[in-house]
Amino acid sequence: MADIQGRQKYQARRRRQRRVRGKVAGTAARPRLCIFRSTKNIFVQVIDDETGRTLVSASTIDSEVAAQVVGKTKTEASRIVGQVVAERAKNAGIETVVFDRGGFKYHGRVAAVADGAREAGLKF
Repeated sequence: MADIQGRQKYQARRRRQRRVRGKVAGTAARPRLCIFRSTKNIFVQVIDDETGRTLVSASTIDSEVAAQVVGKTKTEASRIVGQVVAERAKNAGIETVVFDRGGFKYHGRVAAVADGAREAGLKF
C-alpha cells in the first residue's frame, strides 16, 4: 500500500514539474534556478536550457556548504545554500534568473532557498 502511495506522490510531482517546465525556460541572459529537495539534502543549479549546461550549482553536501550547515535545521541550511549559489552566480556574471521550484510547493525549504538567493543579491 505504501509503495503505491509513494509512486503516486512521485508521479504527481513529475506532472507538476513538467507543467512548470513548459512555461519556464532558462536562457543565456536569464538562466533557470532549479531546485531538487530530498529528505535530507537540497540541491540547487543554475541552468542554461539553450545549451543544456549547468552554469553554477550548490548543495548541502558541497564541502564548502557542509561545514557551514553543521548543527543547523534543514530550512536554515537551505537559506545558506541559496546564498552560496547566488554568490557563485554573481561571480559567473549572472544577475537575474528564472525560478523553477521543481514541482515542490513554494514553502519551507524551497522558499528559504529563494530568500537566501535574494538576500545575496540575485534577482528573480
